[in-house]
Amino acid sequence: MWFCVWDKTTMMSSAVMVLAYMLGSLSFAVLVSRALGLPDPRSHGSGNPGATNMLRTGRKSAAAATLFGDLAKGWLAVTLAAYARARYGLPDWVVYAAAVAALLGHMYPLFFGFKGGKGVATALGVLLALSPWLGLICALIWLVVFAVKRISSLAALTAALAAPIAGFYLLGNEAMAALSLLATFIFWRHRANITRLLAGEEGRFVKPK
Repeated sequence: MWFCVWDKTTMMSSAVMVLAYMLGSLSFAVLVSRALGLPDPRSHGSGNPGATNMLRTGRKSAAAATLFGDLAKGWLAVTLAAYARARYGLPDWVVYAAAVAALLGHMYPLFFGFKGGKGVATALGVLLALSPWLGLICALIWLVVFAVKRISSLAALTAALAAPIAGFYLLGNEAMAALSLLATFIFWRHRANITRLLAGEEGRFVKPK
């Protein structure tokens, strides 16, 4: 009997993580571009399929739709995992594993040749689902850094660095461990940006006159 319960729990937990990864694999930058007849975001600008690069097309509506879609899929993946945990008695770590799986899906999407974005919007959706206060704190940090420096990557890296610390105080050790892993992935995907930041060559968004 114990083996059957353990096996069912394992299968359900695995299914939750697979679903989270699949949701994360929906690249809204590519989907929105196709729907609006815009160039593939992976072929222009920074080559990153995300909201910031979509903004470079000049279509603010496309960037907004991408931001909302990428944020929503992260939120949905974690929310569904939390529901499954409560409904089927799954362990708490399943929710955090789903958060990591959704981010990895965005960065390495199954449906788009494993070439995805840097995960900032999806990470924000994940944080909001884990704790609205956690998401708001990190979003505020992003906004303040961006308002001062006008560098999107620096704002994202600062918010990612703050997430595990805030997660520890709001949610505990498991959250800090999971968010540290999320921050590590985000830093890895921003490694080219980090090189340019250190060299003082990272691009800024110029304030309109």
